[in-house]
Amino acid sequence: MSARYTITELAREFDITPRAIRFYEDQGLLAPQREGAGGQRRVYSGHDRTRLRLTLRGKRLGFTLTEIKRLLDLYESPTDTVPQLKAFLGTIAEHRHVLERQLEDLTATLEDLAQYEAQCKALLEGATPHDAADAA
Repeated sequence: MSARYTITELAREFDITPRAIRFYEDQGLLAPQREGAGGQRRVYSGHDRTRLRLTLRGKRLGFTLTEIKRLLDLYESPTDTVPQLKAFLGTIAEHRHVLERQLEDLTATLEDLAQYEAQCKALLEGATPHDAADAA
């Protein structure tokens, strides 16, 4: 018999809300079985648990849900792994490029802030006690 999990168990294990899990289900990342009257109760398999773990890991790495879904679907496809690995490398390269651009932007912003900070300190050092009281 394979492992089965409730939404509450998974939410507790991964420290996320049941609402987040339902959102990932709506996005096609999880596909729990439905049980009970009208299929109201979700039952997650070990496969769903693994997909959730990988989804959360992908989010921590900054991948979009679309990228994560594509990677999970590629991983599970029964085809040759070479195209899967090439697609994965392409996704990583795109993601790396975005992060490098963000890093450049952050570095430039930090340099600007350091300049403004130095200018403000210089102005304060040159200010008279009367000017400082007026500024407060």
